[in-house]
Amino acid sequence: MRNFDQFTITQAVLERVANAPDARTRQISEALVRHLHDFIREVRPTQAEWEQGIAFLTATGHICTGTRQEFILLSDTLGVSMLVDAINHDHQQAVTESTVLGPFYVEGPPEQPCGSDISGDLPGEPMFASGTVRTADGTPLANAIVDVWHSDEDGYYDVQHEGEGLVARARFRTDEAGHFHFWSIKPAAYPIPHDGPVGKMLQAQGRHPWRPAHVHFMIEAPGYEKLVTHVFVAGDAYLDSDAVFGVKDSLICDFAVHPAGAAPDGRVVDRPWCELTYDFRLNPVSNAASRAA
Repeated sequence: MRNFDQFTITQAVLERVANAPDARTRQISEALVRHLHDFIREVRPTQAEWEQGIAFLTATGHICTGTRQEFILLSDTLGVSMLVDAINHDHQQAVTESTVLGPFYVEGPPEQPCGSDISGDLPGEPMFASGTVRTADGTPLANAIVDVWHSDEDGYYDVQHEGEGLVARARFRTDEAGHFHFWSIKPAAYPIPHDGPVGKMLQAQGRHPWRPAHVHFMIEAPGYEKLVTHVFVAGDAYLDSDAVFGVKDSLICDFAVHPAGAAPDGRVVDRPWCELTYDFRLNPVSNAASRAA
């Protein structure tokens, strides 16, 4: 076939990808072609606009580094990351809701004993964080892996500071009661990196780049689905306009403020401090597998 026009080219491309030996690759390719061609026919870009689109994607790739993933940022800000998350975590029982991973997770964070202070030398309001990891019916899960990471009081993550070690980030394991706890500093609301192509896109769309203050958690236990989630600070100004659409009511928590004095673990704090307490409940792998089927 040859001599394609705007109405016949879609079917021609579909016929070419129909030969993909893998059924899933064929399904994805066909859907991509159909929707992408329909999008182009709807917006009818000029040649200059098409070139701008190509330049945008090229710039998005060029700015990616080992510590910055602009394509994840693009997916997050277009709501695609949360859409994928919603499709894959449509829980029907009382388990903790998930949200986006975000671009600042570091594989294999340093493991620390419960009670450690992971803030390093960072200034900020002391934060005592504690929680439990349980099954949906409330049974404690011992030796569950709990990865945590969050921003500093200025809204930056450790990996955004060149040459700085890993701080406000660690891995803990739950005790026999499914409990863990640690010290750090209270995180702040922050703008996602907006000095690149995604930032320019947000500006063109009339949007702000801000995320509400939160602590990231990634929790794993044998026989249970990995949980990737945040706990958000109640009252934050950006809860209803999170740039990446990640806020859920069940994940908002009051960070209780306490005067100087003794904390739950016996530590004496010489200035006001806040407390985050949250009960995480995991979904069995069997439930996740049946949902996917």
